[in-house]
Amino acid sequence: MVSNIGSWMQTVGAQWLLIGDNAALVTLVQTASSLPIVLLALPSGVLADRFDRRTVLLAAQFTMLAVSCALTVLAFMDALTPVPLLALTFLLGCGTALMGPAWQAIQPELVERRRLPQAAALGAVNMNLARALGPALGGVVVAAAGAGWVFAFNAASYLGIAGALMLWRRPLATTGAADEKLLAALDAGRRYVWYAPGVRRVLLRTILFIPGGAALWSLLPVIASRSLGLGSDGYGLLLGAVGVGAVAGAFALPRVRRGLGANGTLAAGALVFACVLAVLATVRIPWLVAVALLPAGLAWIGVLSTLNAAVQTRLPGWVRARGLGVYLLVFQGGQALTAPLWGALADWLGLTAALLAGSVLMLVSAVSVRRWPLHDAAGVDPSLSDHWPTPPLVFEPGPADGPVLVSVAYRVAPENHALFTDAMGHVARSRRRTGALTWGLYQDGNDPERFIENYLVASWSEHLAQHHDRLTATDRRHEEQARRLLVPDTAPEVTHALDAASGPVVPHAGDAVSAQGFTRLPED
Repeated sequence: MVSNIGSWMQTVGAQWLLIGDNAALVTLVQTASSLPIVLLALPSGVLADRFDRRTVLLAAQFTMLAVSCALTVLAFMDALTPVPLLALTFLLGCGTALMGPAWQAIQPELVERRRLPQAAALGAVNMNLARALGPALGGVVVAAAGAGWVFAFNAASYLGIAGALMLWRRPLATTGAADEKLLAALDAGRRYVWYAPGVRRVLLRTILFIPGGAALWSLLPVIASRSLGLGSDGYGLLLGAVGVGAVAGAFALPRVRRGLGANGTLAAGALVFACVLAVLATVRIPWLVAVALLPAGLAWIGVLSTLNAAVQTRLPGWVRARGLGVYLLVFQGGQALTAPLWGALADWLGLTAALLAGSVLMLVSAVSVRRWPLHDAAGVDPSLSDHWPTPPLVFEPGPADGPVLVSVAYRVAPENHALFTDAMGHVARSRRRTGALTWGLYQDGNDPERFIENYLVASWSEHLAQHHDRLTATDRRHEEQARRLLVPDTAPEVTHALDAASGPVVPHAGDAVSAQGFTRLPED
């Protein structure tokens, strides 16, 4: 929370140094802070999945400490013109991008899964307490002593998180991710998200909410100075009103979620935000604007904690940071891309028109919940399920050998054919999420009861990761649902074939092959 307070104080100081310029330049502060997420969220997710997340977080803290010290020195030297200010703000954003996926990914290590929604709300309370205090303190300090002191406080605040991380003794976790190449790890994260419908729906809901939300954050300093005639301290108090509303709303969120559910919370939050933007577009009385911003804080924390908890509960540990990197890419990237557009629209059509356009976007977001709701997470269990046996081959392939063609033969009674193919749709997404490059299901033309599943994996090490590191309890349930439709007393027959283009592999002396060259999966 102390570090968040410092970050908000730094934002107020940076925006206020540019407030004499046009609206588009002011909104570039938010772009400079958020754009690194677009560029670095996915590589940062790979780093957090490959290496110790505590170490990654410490590296991010000390990087941001160094950049904040540079900002402080330049501010005290009166050498902080727009170009170095935005450049150093961008570097701070790079530190935030490095930290984000790892910070989010450690939360399931600290609390059990059923408490993740409350933990997400608690994290939002933390952030919004800082939102309530930081801007107000930042505005007062800027008005009384100058921007250099807010940059100095922000630099010192990183030492608090660094100290907490040094005191945390995180158990070392070893996964196959440490052996993945960067591009392969990036592709694995992309593949998982693309074939996880629940995660994709969370991303869609984020895309539909963020552009309208960015209108408030990017235009609020312009509202304070141009519409309301306030100084830096007044702008800080307006941001503080949003934070106070969020903190108060956090205590009501459990009751709201019980009454409305996750999708109802999303729709209600977007509707409230639309009304707030409409008020900001038409009201010029400071205290009325401050009152209107209170429910905006409630709506913001309600939507964000709902989306955050939804994505956290759907991601398994092996790809959690990469999946969260994609979520942060959409969330922060949406703000980075739309903030300058709102500034340009305010300069072109006027502040009122820009805010009303944001209100309309929020109404669209609220209405769209009925068409594209979040999927029910009750049946999702991302815990590891190491239920595949190691393939008993007659030779031991090298880790880079491949690609590997896996074939699984099933016997299905004619009356179950349609149900089986439907059930295998879930299995197909499971295979692709965990490493399959291609997948297909075929019916034997000479034996209609025989179905053959083929999928291709890039390498032997990638396939072993499927066996031992990547499958979840949800994947196992989908496999069991398909197997219940097989002919009684039969089991799938599995074969593994490696690419022969690089030359055949000679079996080791004494190696034996199972009957007919097949590996049988356990029926249970």
